[in-house]
Amino acid sequence: MQTIAKQLSLFGDVNNIDLISDFSIRKSNRAKRLSIKVFPRGQVEVVVPKRTSVSDIRKFIDSHRGWIEQTRQRFAADYPPEPFRLPDTVQLNGIRQQFEVLYQFNEGAKTVKFRVKDNSLLLTGKINEEGLCVAALKRWLTVLARTEYAPILTSLSVETGHPFRKMHIRGQRTCWGSHSSAGTISLNYCLMFLDPAYLRYVMIHELCHARQMNHSKRFWHLVEKYEPNYRQLDKGLNNSWKNIPIWVGIY
Repeated sequence: MQTIAKQLSLFGDVNNIDLISDFSIRKSNRAKRLSIKVFPRGQVEVVVPKRTSVSDIRKFIDSHRGWIEQTRQRFAADYPPEPFRLPDTVQLNGIRQQFEVLYQFNEGAKTVKFRVKDNSLLLTGKINEEGLCVAALKRWLTVLARTEYAPILTSLSVETGHPFRKMHIRGQRTCWGSHSSAGTISLNYCLMFLDPAYLRYVMIHELCHARQMNHSKRFWHLVEKYEPNYRQLDKGLNNSWKNIPIWVGIY
């Protein structure tokens, strides 16, 4: 049975998501009880054991609405709400690239497609639908990250002597990366928005799980061998969500 090393957390751990009202409901095989997390920009995530009924989830949310609103108000003082808008430019510090985003409406189109030429990204189709545009942007980020990450991860694998079998790219809302016992490393395309040092650190972190599928002292000594500044980088990742554009929708 395939196992996964404890994920390098962004916010938590995700299986699949449903929606109840303005709350994100995450069903987890590992959750033993219901819990609530309020993110700095007001989004609320409720983590529930997989077989929890909808009525129990609603009761749990209702019983905690007072705390949720107080927490939202406390965050609002430090993190003023940002209006949602589709990007005109996308700055990807992690791979040192910037793209101009252009939009072209096509009458009768039911989807939004993307096309890249040099440093321009063209979205065409039903661009009056923000959700379709965001979905196309995320598909583009996935494709771009796969292209950009592969040679870096391969090089670091050779440098560290730690192998991997496959690389998956995802837009995880809750972690920067993970490593399965089958040798699959999953990396978050949102790392492209961060400083390149973070991208390198996450890759080293996950590659070291090829030798230690835990976060023991041996594991951290291994990470330190290739990234002496890992403590500062690991701490910095906790606040790096602020560098992810709001349209990506991870918080």
